[in-house]
Amino acid sequence: MPAFRTGTVTAILSERAGLQRVEVDGEPSYVLTQLIGNVAVGDRVVVNTTAVDLSLGTGGWHVVHWNLSHQNGITVPGGGHVMKLRYTSLQADLGVAEEHHEWADTIDGTPVVALALHSQLGPAAAAMKSVDATRRIIYVMTDAGALPLALSDLAADLVAAGLVDATVTAGHAFGGDAEAVNVRSALAVACHHLRADLVIVGMGPGSVGTGTGTGFSGLSVGATLDAVNAAHGHAIAALRVSDADSRPRHQGVSDHSRTVLRTAVHTPVTVPVPHGTTDLPDLGPHATVIEVDVPDALALLAANHIAPTTMGRDALTDPRLFSFAAAAGAYAARLLRQ
Repeated sequence: MPAFRTGTVTAILSERAGLQRVEVDGEPSYVLTQLIGNVAVGDRVVVNTTAVDLSLGTGGWHVVHWNLSHQNGITVPGGGHVMKLRYTSLQADLGVAEEHHEWADTIDGTPVVALALHSQLGPAAAAMKSVDATRRIIYVMTDAGALPLALSDLAADLVAAGLVDATVTAGHAFGGDAEAVNVRSALAVACHHLRADLVIVGMGPGSVGTGTGTGFSGLSVGATLDAVNAAHGHAIAALRVSDADSRPRHQGVSDHSRTVLRTAVHTPVTVPVPHGTTDLPDLGPHATVIEVDVPDALALLAANHIAPTTMGRDALTDPRLFSFAAAAGAYAARLLRQ
């Protein structure tokens, strides 16, 4: 059961579109302003404390569920008639791009990189821009992890730095420059509405894993890769590879990536790896491994004051997680030169 309590907003820590970080009775909390509007110091609020109570990986933040100062109600402007978070008390008429436009449902060979983890977004995008800074990169965030795009500091930093040009939120994820009903449709929105040269698709922060064979949110990568092929795009998988993860199933090529490519993908997928990689397991009949030279994506990120991490580990601690994502991004960008 969820846990709630009331408290008082005692500080505003930071604000950006869609998100306020605040303190409630001195405890860090965040506000999704697209859903409940803004809060101010002194407002009485209801906070959901469940994730912190369970010591989940939320960074120790409560979620402000409602502002009790809105005694007469509140209306947050929406974007149409299609609801996200449907049939919950926070369902919102955020609308979707498909309500207003219709495009071809094919994407004409556009390279699309499917990420295993949100933390791979930075090196994948930076590698693309390192190969060709003129290319327009669109990030499609799925609903396999966090639903609000506003929660991603990484995505916000990449957009501010010009390393990602625009965003689409698919399914029940919300807060992108465009909203889409599902991943297949989001590809068309990215390419035809937002004029993508290159697309990166991946979940937001907060990957879920249970230790079982298929009970992990990253299994959705398989459906993403098949959707790319169905849309006549070029499907590219960024492998999840680690030398620092303490869990045996994620050492080397993660069991999650192996499971996706062996059992959840049913169409051809390109799997770029850094040149000289020798320790790959069997990745199934649909995967074609290609060795690539990897640009220094981390240097470009550092030049823009972006230091990507994955589960608290930085690129010095777990370099291959980031280099394999950069390999996928570089390969995708070089396809456009052929």
